[in-house]
Amino acid sequence: QVQLMESGGGSVQAGGSVRLSCAASGYTYSRYFMGWFRQAPGKEREGVASIYTGRTSTFYADFAKGRFTISQDDAKNTLYLHMNSLKLEVTSMYYCAAGPKGNGWNLKRDLYNYWGQGTQVTVSS
Repeated sequence: QVQLMESGGGSVQAGGSVRLSCAASGYTYSRYFMGWFRQAPGKEREGVASIYTGRTSTFYADFAKGRFTISQDDAKNTLYLHMNSLKLEVTSMYYCAAGPKGNGWNLKRDLYNYWGQGTQVTVSS
């Protein structure tokens, strides 16, 4: 059974940092690329960053460049998202997702077929 379990969310003050984790299990991790998405109330889910497992290749949404870092630990099948200099607009539910390699790679939701339940990040002033 495929499981993507996010953790690390919570309430954070503006200017602070947070690291989200996503533990993957139930499938062959190396055959999928991984991504982080977010969804704020009343808004569509949008891609944040993606990483091609087995390589160092990463892809970021424009708003994430420079302040967010996606990384992974292949040995632990775990994905991370480190967010720095947090602003109020970062407040969202953050989701981890996995997409099978071989059909393109970017932050389009349709490419990802496994999703976690999400972890809430709330930034306050």
